[in-house]
Amino acid sequence: MPIRHIALALLVVAIWGFNFVVIKLSVAALPPLLAASLRFGFAAVPLVFFVKPPKAAWPLVVAYGMAFGVGLYGFLNLSMAWGMSAGLSSLALQTQAFFTMALAFVLLGERPRRMQVLGAAIAFAGIAVIGSERLAGTALLPLGMTLMAALCWGLANILIKKAGRVDPVSLTVWGALVAPLPLLALSLLVEGPTAVSSALLGFDWGDAGLIAFLAYPATLLGMAIWSWLMAQHPTAVVAPFTLLVPITGLASGYLVLGETITPVEIAGAGLVIAGLVVTLLRPRPPA
Repeated sequence: MPIRHIALALLVVAIWGFNFVVIKLSVAALPPLLAASLRFGFAAVPLVFFVKPPKAAWPLVVAYGMAFGVGLYGFLNLSMAWGMSAGLSSLALQTQAFFTMALAFVLLGERPRRMQVLGAAIAFAGIAVIGSERLAGTALLPLGMTLMAALCWGLANILIKKAGRVDPVSLTVWGALVAPLPLLALSLLVEGPTAVSSALLGFDWGDAGLIAFLAYPATLLGMAIWSWLMAQHPTAVVAPFTLLVPITGLASGYLVLGETITPVEIAGAGLVIAGLVVTLLRPRPPA
């Protein structure tokens, strides 16, 4: 993987790590499913009027929008509104890398190399170390919903691969267009018309700033770069980069929200970095 591609992956990691802090703030200010609906509404409109549809089958684009928009952020926003911290959410969601590898093996026939499996195991051990101190105070329902969000992200990654070499901005924008109405319908059903109307009537510049960050850097820029990298490289090479998101997520939670970071979590973060390095190693060709 070229250095410039690694740099792009690390940029996405930094944005997505801070993304969890902004999600936590947004679900405190707005009903969580409504916040997700507004996120994708902002991301899709008005760009959808200027960006051509992706050269991919429409069922695939719709499935991608449902998996990434409705599935991932519907589950994630609810889990964070119901008690998951920004740091722990960024940690648990990275199980998507393993869901992605497993789905790619089953659905695409991509067999990961031994070093990728070993690196993933080391990184997952680091996640387990970090989680060992945090899971004790977390309810099982929010944690389970975060894992469902991770599964949806893994499925979205597979759909990106199935789409092939399409314009990543086009796929992201038109995929985002799929999500707002289903999320709004779920918001009205789960959170109630009164809560939704009250939030919309009280929508202010602070709320708009939170949604704008979630829509543009975190969704459009992040997913456009990510989709491009997924199209350029094998799934098992790109997916493990998200194992670094908990590190930026934990740091952002500490700096912005005052969430604590312990020596055990620092040790786990070191294992995550080591696992990613091992994943990126390639065996030397025989002389």
